[in-house]
Amino acid sequence: MNLRKTIDDRITAALAGAGVSGAPALVGPAGNPKFGDYQANGVMAAAKAAKANPRELAGKVLANLDLSDLAEKVEIAGPGFINVTLKGEFLTREVEKMGGDEGLGVAKPQAAARVVVDYSSPNLAKEMHVGHLRSTIIGDALVRVLRFAGHTVIAQNHVGDWGTQFGMLIAQLVETGGDKAANIDDLEEFYRQAKKRFDAEPAFADKARDYVVKLQGGDPAVKALWQTFNAVSLEHCERVYQRLGTLLSRENVRGESAYNDLLPAVVADLKKAGLLTESQGAQCVFLEEFKNAEGEPLPVIVQKTDGGYLYATTDLAGMRYRAGELKADRVLYVTDSRQGLHFQQVFAVARKAGFVGAGVSLEHVPFGMMMGADNRPFKTRDGGTVKLMDLLEEAQKRAAELIAAKNPELPDAQRAEISRVVGIGAVKYADLAQNRASDYVFSWEKMLSLEGNTAPYMQYAYARVRSIFRKAEDIGTLTDMTHPSIRLDEPAERALGLRLLQFAEAIETVVSECLPNNLCAYLYDLARSFTTFYETCPVLKAEPGLRQSRLALSDLTARTIRKGLELLGIETVEQM
Repeated sequence: MNLRKTIDDRITAALAGAGVSGAPALVGPAGNPKFGDYQANGVMAAAKAAKANPRELAGKVLANLDLSDLAEKVEIAGPGFINVTLKGEFLTREVEKMGGDEGLGVAKPQAAARVVVDYSSPNLAKEMHVGHLRSTIIGDALVRVLRFAGHTVIAQNHVGDWGTQFGMLIAQLVETGGDKAANIDDLEEFYRQAKKRFDAEPAFADKARDYVVKLQGGDPAVKALWQTFNAVSLEHCERVYQRLGTLLSRENVRGESAYNDLLPAVVADLKKAGLLTESQGAQCVFLEEFKNAEGEPLPVIVQKTDGGYLYATTDLAGMRYRAGELKADRVLYVTDSRQGLHFQQVFAVARKAGFVGAGVSLEHVPFGMMMGADNRPFKTRDGGTVKLMDLLEEAQKRAAELIAAKNPELPDAQRAEISRVVGIGAVKYADLAQNRASDYVFSWEKMLSLEGNTAPYMQYAYARVRSIFRKAEDIGTLTDMTHPSIRLDEPAERALGLRLLQFAEAIETVVSECLPNNLCAYLYDLARSFTTFYETCPVLKAEPGLRQSRLALSDLTARTIRKGLELLGIETVEQM
């Protein structure tokens, strides 16, 4: 059960019953337990809009509100807050239900949505670098959470596999071995060599341009070379995805080239819709809602003067495909925030052209930059681009050093596995724990810390809970956990039970707002609630009935942490 939503829906209905319809209840967890478990803050804004006295309106809301099945106390506080304290028996019953539910209390939606998630999207001309990290792991977390929440998710990796640079690369490929492209170990170096020759050797540049023409014309031999190069590039990407532990595979790839044959129809249909204007020889769409500083409409260029197409054209074709062929209800574009205006414009064009119906939600999911200690985009010491694989290998190496210092007795194989899980998890969690819209400073020290809201802390919290059960088994006090009876008598027990029940709320927030950091914050709060519980409520030394209850709370905490981290794409280990 999503407690916050249940209470919110009922108070919203009570507001309507009090004569204020359409006003949100704005329910959230109470900031201080002494004021209850949940607090509704929407009455004051509703009263202001209705020109009413807030406390009087709150009284009318309470007269129309029935929370008797779940609330012990509902009262008005301050200028018009509504505080809700849940019944102990209700909490106990819901925690027991959650413990027996594989979905951990996350109910499936009445109508599942078909959601397309466009993420990662590396350029196949180069090796993946740190600039691809955020899109890849944020998108992957959204795919996992949406699927867990019961929606149908179609992952799309819109790779850059088309364009003029491929003529340059094919020319270099032909001169360095042709179909033996598997020998290309360093894509970055291969690209640099090709670009250097393109800029310095006119004959090579002419050959590259000739290959572009042949590729676009569908020449079988050139297309085969292009496919060979793309295959090698995708193998590089797949190695990164495997090391990161993401869900992306070859079947999720639908690159720019997939839409190439559809681009003339996009331009033709925009013309039929009366949306095209020729400007300096280019075909453009001008929308009144997008203007420059001088008040002039900004163009969305869909065809260049030389007849070539742009990103906007490809994205419009992609939107038509996703809405029409894939039958998407919702499409998420996980790209950096600098592309915000681009997506606002193409979303508007797609709707005006009828490529996407009003019932389809088009959403840009922007994220900020990963910065170095100097608050500039993260680079190598010599100012170069950091390869993503190099970053992940460094993370694993640093995690191994940390674990060796903390637990030198671990066998080598076990230490290597823990190092992999902790190192990769640290990189991912450090990113996901941030509000994605913000820039953040990359810090090895912070992300590998065993204190604070980090992956190592969360992984250790999980391992610590699991250690309780190993101890219980060793001393012969592990009881049957099939149908445990829960008791929430102590304040720390009650607080932990309430926090466990809020897992569904955290999941729903990620689904609706595409903010994985809310799930990170929830898991961190859950781990801290468990620490308080463990320090104040003896588990293994408790009497048998109480011990079973506290073991059940511990087990449910471990399961929730493990599932939450799994949904973020982060693994756990049983011992650290």
